[in-house]
Amino acid sequence: MAVSADCRISLSASVQLRGARRLAGSNWKLVKFSNGELMGQKLMLPKLLQQQGNGTHCTNKNTMQRISMSLTADVPTASKLRDLDMERRDPRTVVAVILGGGAGTRLFPLTKRRAKPAVPIGGAYRLIDVPMSNCINSGINKVYILTQFNSASLNRHIARAYNSGAGVTFGDGYVEVLAATQTPGEAGKMWFQGTADAVRQFHWLFEDQRSKEIEDVLILSGDHLYRMDYMDFVQNHRQSGADITLSCLPMDDSRASDFGLMKIDNKGRILSFSEKPKGEDLKAMQVDTTVLGLSREEAQKKPYIASMGVYVFKKEILLNLLRWRFPTANDFGSEVIPASAKEFYMKAYLFNDYWEDIGTIRSFFEANLALTEHPPRFSFYDAAKPTYTSRRNLPPSKIDNCKIIDSIISHGSFLTNSSIEHSVVGIRSRINSNVHLKDTVMLGADFYETDSEIAALLAEGRVPIGIGENTKIKDCIIDKNARIGKNVIIANSEGIQEADRSPEGFYIRSGVTIILKNSVIEDGFVI
Repeated sequence: MAVSADCRISLSASVQLRGARRLAGSNWKLVKFSNGELMGQKLMLPKLLQQQGNGTHCTNKNTMQRISMSLTADVPTASKLRDLDMERRDPRTVVAVILGGGAGTRLFPLTKRRAKPAVPIGGAYRLIDVPMSNCINSGINKVYILTQFNSASLNRHIARAYNSGAGVTFGDGYVEVLAATQTPGEAGKMWFQGTADAVRQFHWLFEDQRSKEIEDVLILSGDHLYRMDYMDFVQNHRQSGADITLSCLPMDDSRASDFGLMKIDNKGRILSFSEKPKGEDLKAMQVDTTVLGLSREEAQKKPYIASMGVYVFKKEILLNLLRWRFPTANDFGSEVIPASAKEFYMKAYLFNDYWEDIGTIRSFFEANLALTEHPPRFSFYDAAKPTYTSRRNLPPSKIDNCKIIDSIISHGSFLTNSSIEHSVVGIRSRINSNVHLKDTVMLGADFYETDSEIAALLAEGRVPIGIGENTKIKDCIIDKNARIGKNVIIANSEGIQEADRSPEGFYIRSGVTIILKNSVIEDGFVI
C-alpha cells in the first residue's frame, strides 16, 4: 500500500486480505469490486464467490477465498475528467502576445500620431482594451504587447490602465510592452518585418525561467472588436491535441475575399489555407460549415470559414516554426499558417459571435455607430465580463435642454441646448448651444479648458476646444482636442470619397470626413 502526496491510497493489483482462504483444488477465483458498488455493505464472501464462479457452490470446508481490490485503477471516471478539465483550463500555462500592428495606413489619419491599438473607440475606451479585457476575464495574467509604430500614446495608456496601482491585479503575472529594438548582428539591425518576425525577435522570452510553465502561446491582434473567453479556445485546442488552432468565423460571399480562408475536413482539421483569395480561387475555398455546428440554412448562407487572426500555438511548435522551419517567414497569416497546414495538425475553432476588424476608416466609423443600436450587436455593458480601461476619475456628464436620440454620451462632457442623433460623444466633450450632430463619432478631449481660458480665447477671436454654437455636423469623425468654431457646416454634401485637406484641418476617407487631432476649424467654415 502507498499513500501519495494528494492523499490517494494505492494498493497492489491483488491484495491478500487477512483470513482469506484458497479455492478448492487449483481453481483460483478472483473477486473484484470497485467504484463504490459494495461501499457500506457487509461482504458475504461465499455468496460473492458463488456468483463469480457462474453458479459453482463453494463451501468453507474445501475452499480458500481470495479477494482483489484496486483503489488506484478504479478512481471514478467523473473525478478523473474533472481533474483533467481543470488542468486544461489552467490559465497559468498560457501567455498572450498582442500584436500592435503596422503603420495603420488604412486607418490614417487616426493613426497619424498613435498606434492602431491606441485608437479610441466607444467613447471611453481604446482598441487595446478589447484583447486586454478578454485576457483578464479569461484569467490569463501573462501578457506581452509588441509595438513599433507611434507607440507613445499606447505605452502611456497601458501604463495607466494596467499597472499595479490601476485597480487591475495580475497576481504573479505581468503586462509588458515589447518595443521594436535593434540587437547585435546584421539581422538585429532590422525592425519588425511582420507579425511572425515580431514574435521571432523576442523568442528568447519564451525560453527563460519565467516561462517554464508556459505550454501554449496565444497570438492576438490589437485592432479587433469582440468578446471571447480565450480559455474556452485554449481548452478546445488542448483537447483536440492540435499543434495550432485558429479561431474562425463563418463568412458569406460578400466579405470572404477580405480574409484568410481555410478548408477543413469533417472533423475540423485544416487541410489548406489561402490568404484573401479572389475569383476561382475564392470559390475553391467553399466548405460545408455544418461541420462546425452551423445549421443547414446558415451554412448555405455562409459557405466560407474565415480566420480571425487569433491563434494558439503549442509553445515548442511556435519556436520550432519561427526559428528553424520557417526562419525567413515574416507574417503569420500569409506565410507561416498556409505553410504549416501541410505539415502540422491545425484545427479550426468556431467563434460564431460578433467580431469586427477595425482596420479601415469605414469599418471604424460603422462599428462605433453600431454601438448605439437597440440592441447593439456588441456592447461594452457586461457586468460579468467588463471592459477595462484607464481610470480617469471624471464627473458625470452635464446635459442641459438637449435632444438625444440613439446615442452614447461619455463621462465628463458638457452638452447645452443641442441635438445629438445616432452619434457617439467621447469623454470631456463640450458641445454648445444649437449644435446638431448626426451620424458622428466624436473622440473627445484629453483635457479641460477652464471658463476663464474659454472666455479669453473667444475674446481674442480664437476657437476653444469643442463645438461652437449653431454648427451642424453629419457623417464625421472628430478626433481629440479638435476646435470647431461657430456656424460651421460639415456635411460633405457633394459626396466626395477621398480628399486630403490637411492644411485646413481635415481629410475625407471613404466618404467620411475626419477632423484632425488638435486641428482648428474656423467660424463659418463649410465642408
